[in-house]
This record gives sequence, structure tokens and C-alpha cells, in this order.
Amino acid sequence: MNFDNIIDRKGTFCTQWDFVQDRFGVADLLPFTISDTDFALPQEVIEVLTQRLKHPVFGYTRWNHTTFKSSVCQWYQNRFDTPLNEEWLMYSPSVIYSISKLIQLVSKEHEGVVVQTPAYDAFFKVIEGNNRQVVENPLCYQENRYTIDFQNLEEKLAQKNNTILLLCSPHNPTGRVWSTQELRKIVALCEQYEVFLISDEIHMDVLRKGVTHQPILNFSNKKIALVSSGSKTFNFPGLVFSYAILPDAQVRAQFQLALKNQDGLSSASTLGMLATMTAYDECGYWVDELNNYLDESIAMVTAFIQQNIPEIKIIPAEATYLMWLDISQLGVDMTELQRALIDIGKVAIMDGSVYGGNGQSFLRLNIGCPKAKVFDGLERLEKSIQYLKQTTR
Repeated sequence: MNFDNIIDRKGTFCTQWDFVQDRFGVADLLPFTISDTDFALPQEVIEVLTQRLKHPVFGYTRWNHTTFKSSVCQWYQNRFDTPLNEEWLMYSPSVIYSISKLIQLVSKEHEGVVVQTPAYDAFFKVIEGNNRQVVENPLCYQENRYTIDFQNLEEKLAQKNNTILLLCSPHNPTGRVWSTQELRKIVALCEQYEVFLISDEIHMDVLRKGVTHQPILNFSNKKIALVSSGSKTFNFPGLVFSYAILPDAQVRAQFQLALKNQDGLSSASTLGMLATMTAYDECGYWVDELNNYLDESIAMVTAFIQQNIPEIKIIPAEATYLMWLDISQLGVDMTELQRALIDIGKVAIMDGSVYGGNGQSFLRLNIGCPKAKVFDGLERLEKSIQYLKQTTR
């Protein structure tokens, strides 16, 4: 795969490029925003989709069959050494849909959902949209690293009104991959206080060299759900396909009832299912190449910032294609910086304050794109900061 290949995405109705004005107020910015990538799908996936498009009929599609389920099971066995029971697998149009349904099924209105902050902003929306309470377990930030405040976590989980822990594993936006010790402790606390654990593992495949992700099901299959998708790894969220792994038979039956009877989603996306199966069956090598490329991009970003903008501290990412940049030593507030990025640099980089916690002192930079674009963005970031320095002298 040539990840350096620049693909023009404008005019495809894509959120990152065509609708950047919706979030940043200005069009034609160079975007490093929403977490999809500018990379083409693996050739094997493109060929399968192309062949399917030659068939002129796109009727209702079944997902509940061994071909799909065995693809997912084989992926978890090969990548993570995690055995799955095929019966646990359920289709879902998106990971956030799965989280929303599970919140409805295993909690009551006004109950609390615990999240580690800073956190993926859609978590806040889906919790509040279901009339539940966001309960923050702020991550500890010390010596350029995030860790879980387990004393605070236990205090939150011990409160009877808090019935769900929504875990992001690996963590977006900080890039943490939780250790065996951390995951065991999380699971033990949830079991002790009878809190249902939902683990969003959509970033599970995108890992730094030498880092190992462990699915939550390695530690328990009681009062637990794992939600994920191949869409983040292989870049096909527009094909609308994900899955939930639900070991609890009662929760699984309720989830299926909600999916099919309440929401009328018994038929899956044909192309999304084919993309998932093909990617999981044939494209493990592609993920390895992607991770190697991202390692190189991170090294490039790190060298550039250390040399040209040393006031910015880079949080070492263990996973994802999102870099978490500490701007607290720049001496400017986020509003000033965002205005300079937009007006001077003509670049869109996510304001970390949307993720809660201590995010107001961070930028989230999406490097899931060719290195040439990343370097262009870094130069625009430097130009914006130099402008601020000159105007505040």
C-alpha cells in the first residue's frame, strides 16, 4: 500500500474536507479533524466491492451467518489471541448506535454513566441524549502521561446511581493502551459494584510498535459488552457497519429485539459487511503496513515540533492515528490559538476542550493521512504560533 498517495476527497460529501466549515466557521481549511483517514481501502476490499457493484440487485441482506461471524472470530484469534463464541456476535450500524442501545437496555433514565475524561466527545452526546448523567472519572496527567485515578473511579462506581462504565480502549484522545493490571482492576471494580462495562475498542488495531492491545473479554464475560468495527482501521465508516460482542444471553436477546423490532434494522449494509469480512480475512498485512507508516509520521511530527515549536509537549501515543498535543506552555489561550490557526494558518485542528477533562490545554491532531499533508499542517501550525508570538510582544 502506498500511504503517501494523495487522494482528492473534495466533492465526495466527506465530513472532514467538504464540511469543515460546519465546525470551524470557514471553508477551505486544511483539515486534521474528524477521525477518519485520507487513505484508500486495501486493494482486496476495493476489488470485492467493485465486483459486488457489478451485480445489479441490492436487496435485503442477512448478517447472521457463519461467514461473517467466523471472519470476526478469526481476526480476534489471530490479532489478539482472544477466542470468541460466535453466538455472542451481533450486527450494528455503528459503534455509537451500539453504545446507545446498551445504555437504554442496562440502565434507567437519570442514572450515571462513568467515563474517563478527556473523552471522545460523542460519549457525552450519547449519554445525555439518552437522558443519563455523565459522571467524569478524570484521568491523572503527570509527567507527560495519563493514568487512571482508581481511587476516584472506585468512589464513582460505588455510588448506586452509577450503573455503567463506558471505557474507551484504546483511549481517544490520549492514545493510552490500558495495561493488563489496569484492565483487571477495572473489571474487578465493575464486578464488585455490579456496574455494567461497555468497552469501545474501535481503535484496537492501530497500535505503535511493540504495543499490545487486550480485548476486555480476556478478563471477563459477565455484565460486559465489547463494541467495535473494522471501519476505523480500514477507513470505511461511510459503509455503515459495526458489531457488538455480547456474552450475556439476556442482553443479547434484548439488543436483537431493539435492533430488529424497535428500530427495524434487521437488514445490514451489504457493502459494509463485505468490506469487513474481506478486510478481516485477507488484510492483516495492510494493518501492519499502516502502523509502520504511522510510526514514521509520529517520528516526523515529534522531530518537527521539538525543533520548531518546543513549547508544545507531545503525549506519547500508544495507539490510534490521533496525536494529543499539550499547548499549555505556549502562553496563549485556546480561543486565540484557534483563531490564528483558522485565519493565519488556514488549518483545522481539533480544540481539545470538546473532550472535557483537561482538554482545554490540548490540540488533537489527526495524522491519518500522507506525510506531505502532515508536514504542510505542521508548517501552518508553526506559522500560526509565530504570528501570535509577534503580535503579543
